[in-house]
Amino acid sequence: MAYWLFKTEPDTFSIDDLARANTVWEGVRNYQARNFLRDRVQVGDRVFIYHSSCKRVGIAGIGKVERAGFPDPFAFDPTSSYFDDKSNPEQPRWYAVELSYERHLPLLPLAALKANPALSGLPLVQKGSRLSVMPVSEDEWQAVLAME
Repeated sequence: MAYWLFKTEPDTFSIDDLARANTVWEGVRNYQARNFLRDRVQVGDRVFIYHSSCKRVGIAGIGKVERAGFPDPFAFDPTSSYFDDKSNPEQPRWYAVELSYERHLPLLPLAALKANPALSGLPLVQKGSRLSVMPVSEDEWQAVLAME
């Protein structure tokens, strides 16, 4: 089992939305994040859900991977804002995973995460990191959970 952090804008999709129903984690349009979804995220992996681009940014909860990387169906849908005319089912450009809800966490704000020395290697707390899908080491995972 591996650990991940997935960023989301809660106005679009939040931990509350995940709590209501399993979801396809789609719409990732960054090649490095896509490669993680396609090649490394596996069934059973656990995921911190991080709320970004909002008033209260931080880790809001935990999800679990139910289905490993598969072609992002929204990339093939011309009515979707995630449509990519250069992607097709035979040669997909973008990938998604399916997540289920595990639990809410009390919001762990970015400032608190940055202040935790055990998280200094986490890409999220490093200057200039904008990646929407990132690996989390087991030690970092435990350090975050200890902050609850």
